[in-house]
Amino acid sequence: MGRILLIVAAVLAALVLIGPLLGLAFTLLKWGLIVGLVAAGVMLVSKWTKRT
Repeated sequence: MGRILLIVAAVLAALVLIGPLLGLAFTLLKWGLIVGLVAAGVMLVSKWTKRT
C-alpha cells in the first residue's frame, strides 16, 4: 500500500513540475513561429518591392 502511494505521489509531483516547463516550451515555440512568419513576410515584401 505504501509503495503504491509513493508511486502516485511521484507521478503527481512529476506532473506538477513538468506542467509549467511544457507551457514555457509551447510559449517559446509559438513566439518563434510568429517571429519567423513576420520575418518571412518582411523578406517577401522587400523582394517584391525591389523587383518593381
